[in-house]
Amino acid sequence: MQDVTDEPASPLTDEAMKKAAVAWIAVGDRPALGLWCLPLDGALYVVSGPGEQSAPGLADAAAATVTLRGDHGGRIVTWPAAVARILPGTEQWSTLAPQVAAKRLNATGTATELVERWAATGCALNHLSPAGAPVAAGESLPDGSLAEPPRETPAVRRTRKPFRLHKVRRR
Repeated sequence: MQDVTDEPASPLTDEAMKKAAVAWIAVGDRPALGLWCLPLDGALYVVSGPGEQSAPGLADAAAATVTLRGDHGGRIVTWPAAVARILPGTEQWSTLAPQVAAKRLNATGTATELVERWAATGCALNHLSPAGAPVAAGESLPDGSLAEPPRETPAVRRTRKPFRLHKVRRR
């Protein structure tokens, strides 16, 4: 694992992390993605890769921006994070990966099988820890919705009118 700052998190960041199940994580200039995470020991752990959630750029990143929501479902804090990848075969992997796998919802197989699959397929287990004061919290949060139009995707297609074999009479 890379060096991680020992800077204490702000109380708001610390509380938001404790309750986090989903975090919006942005790497560089890419848009933030909603990713499943596990809060553990003052940090967030995120698994990504083949057969898991897609987080482009996170496995190789050194820094990211994390946004967390509060009990009301709205955004309450955005903070810079130091990202460190935990590699299979290390002591940290053998300690942390089973804990993360045990909390993974809807996983196929046991936690041990899941950890073995992550190691075999090259999945990334990332450690995100606070790397400074919150970027946005409380009064500094924007008032607007920040909604954006949907991104372009190859999955979009025109829908056709349904096919009808016989004429349908209206009554």
